[in-house]
Amino acid sequence: MTSPALPDRWPEEAPPRFHLLAKPSGSTCNIDCTYCFFLSKEALYPNDKSRMSEATLETYLRQLLESHRSPTVTVAWQGGEPTLMRVEFFRRAVELVEQYRQPDQVVQHTFQTNGILLDDEWCEFFKEHNFLVGLSCDGPRELHDTYRRDRRTRGTFDKVMDGWRLLRQHDVDFNILCTVNAANQDHGRLVYSFFRDELGAKWVQFIPIVERATPETLAIANQGWSAPEKGSKRLLYTQTGNLVTERSVGSAQYGRFLIDVFEEWVRHDVGAVFVQLFDVTLEAFFGRHLLCIHAPTCGNGPSLEHNGDLYSCDHFVEPDYLLGNIHKTHMLTLLATPQQRKFGMDKRDTLTRQCQDCKVRHLCNGGCPKDRFSTSRDGEEGHNYLCAGLEAFFMHTGPTFTVMAQLLQQGKPPSEVMAAVKAQDRERGPYAPCPCGSGEKFRFCHGPKASSSPFTGISAS
Repeated sequence: MTSPALPDRWPEEAPPRFHLLAKPSGSTCNIDCTYCFFLSKEALYPNDKSRMSEATLETYLRQLLESHRSPTVTVAWQGGEPTLMRVEFFRRAVELVEQYRQPDQVVQHTFQTNGILLDDEWCEFFKEHNFLVGLSCDGPRELHDTYRRDRRTRGTFDKVMDGWRLLRQHDVDFNILCTVNAANQDHGRLVYSFFRDELGAKWVQFIPIVERATPETLAIANQGWSAPEKGSKRLLYTQTGNLVTERSVGSAQYGRFLIDVFEEWVRHDVGAVFVQLFDVTLEAFFGRHLLCIHAPTCGNGPSLEHNGDLYSCDHFVEPDYLLGNIHKTHMLTLLATPQQRKFGMDKRDTLTRQCQDCKVRHLCNGGCPKDRFSTSRDGEEGHNYLCAGLEAFFMHTGPTFTVMAQLLQQGKPPSEVMAAVKAQDRERGPYAPCPCGSGEKFRFCHGPKASSSPFTGISAS
């Protein structure tokens, strides 16, 4: 295959940096999570082996490294299940990174896995090359095994824990990726405490499961997108429909889950355990938006399939969002196309009036476009399905994050907020009625009138 060269002139609309997710084994996976939308992407490549060739690997890494104007570049592997490619594939990837990276470039390697195929060889490789490994786990056994099952419908918890033990034994840096779904949505504190206390996790990210469906596809979707009359074939999941599956997290429940985790974290773990949403929310108080979901615009998080096809986003791997193939057009050119820049700007330009007028818009920015299929309070279409939960979370925690931001501005660690929180607990009790007027206790406050945190009155001075 030919490999397009970097454009002679840097495209004016090209981003100086971006975060690309590469899928070396496509949608192929060794387990069959009921809620996994990506398994259906096999329908895009029905006669394909779904394995990245060395030619595509080299083209991808060369283009990725020469397309960055920032000193740090992330090489992120995801799936499907990337361990299906075996260690040798990634040894070659590391060699190519060293061959093509610029002298002043620092490369960060990340790897998302279900953990089932991990062994000593994998973990020794990760440790040697400083990989950050994301381990998928939805909480304790009874919650994890509800949807994360193998192809024989057996729970995968024990095998995931075997992989976790190996990561710990080899001192591999790891984080936990936990989906929030109908099974665990009411157990925020339990799930978080399990990761912290049982797994020793220092980095955690929570991803809401929102599976869209139409009246025609809902029944099949609730079965896991496999159409019985088509045997093992799946319907291609696309971001269409204004219904959700029974596995999807509820909007209000998502907000309560996050608040419950926050209440535990802010009392015990600030500065010791890093929860992705909490980190990026604090950054937003300084005008920095580090997560595409809550940034004003998006379009800098493309997804690369095993054959070199580049899509606008990991959540939009479908025909209408195919930008092109890196074997035919350099990825920098593809990311600068009007199609991709419009995709990113539409996130800001299509906000409903409710979003535009919202007190926490500067923190939320309407959430991810994939979830904008509901109706706003005044009847406008295109509102975020998770709005009620997101609004509750940002309103509830905003004053506390404000205190943490003030601490940082004063040159103090934000962890000092914990002492103030505990002092207020002693004075008022941790489960006093929330100031928002919802009648809920602090830990579960989700009232739409919330205008303050239960920690209102805490001072950073």
